[in-house]
Amino acid sequence: MTLRKIEDYPPQEPFSEIGIKYNIEAQRLSAGIKGQSFSYGADPYQEVAVFESKVPNGTILAFMHGGGWVNGYKEWVAFMAPAMNAAGITFISIGYRLAPKFMWPTGIEDVSMALKWIYENIHSYGGDPSRLFISGHSAGGHYASWMAVRNDWQKNIGLPDNLIRGALPISGVYDFTPGNGMAMRPRFLGENGTNDIDASPLHNIINTPPFYITWGDDDLPPLIPQAKKMADALIASGCDVTTQILNNCNHSEASYESYKADGQWVPEVLKWMESH
Repeated sequence: MTLRKIEDYPPQEPFSEIGIKYNIEAQRLSAGIKGQSFSYGADPYQEVAVFESKVPNGTILAFMHGGGWVNGYKEWVAFMAPAMNAAGITFISIGYRLAPKFMWPTGIEDVSMALKWIYENIHSYGGDPSRLFISGHSAGGHYASWMAVRNDWQKNIGLPDNLIRGALPISGVYDFTPGNGMAMRPRFLGENGTNDIDASPLHNIINTPPFYITWGDDDLPPLIPQAKKMADALIASGCDVTTQILNNCNHSEASYESYKADGQWVPEVLKWMESH
């Protein structure tokens, strides 16, 4: 199945001011880039988009879009595929159900099932399941980090504990507990605060695959110290951690760096994935 048209999705929550601009730019950058959609569940948001390399080297990068857990489409980040495909990487964008209709932990349950689909099927599209890296921007960076540091979801769906070769969150959210610097508590966690620790990658470091943590030098103010704390906590746990600050990048521009073959992010992460 070809990629879905944005207008064919069920309605989402109204976009924030940042979200309105990101939605326009992401669609502009991704226009005309072809991929294939595959369902891993019955909901339209439970799909993955696969972008094959003409000369695959087996490495897979599975990416989760941002949008504050209430917005976003897997088609948003199709713009990342050309640079990844040119380097031999099979690129996959993961869709997941959104709040407020679907609350925590639905999103990570969806991502886990998407990763199961990838593990079982991606060999047909040039990917080697033993070379699976996961990444995401903003809310997607949160999901990617959570999946990487926990080790209690893989066995439940028949996946190996060492499924994730490495995690590469961009401008991720790592802490939902009091004092995290965020002005508002994200709606996807519910109202009573009982999910804050469980949803925080910073407070759930059990598994430690290699991490490549990225943020913009003009990123959302709470996310910069959160990224530094996450890196420090991972290092203290014995994790192989690399960090990168993207110069002259705000929150959205940190995402746009991920499509530039000769930009700040792509050349560095290609070398990092090759070395891991």
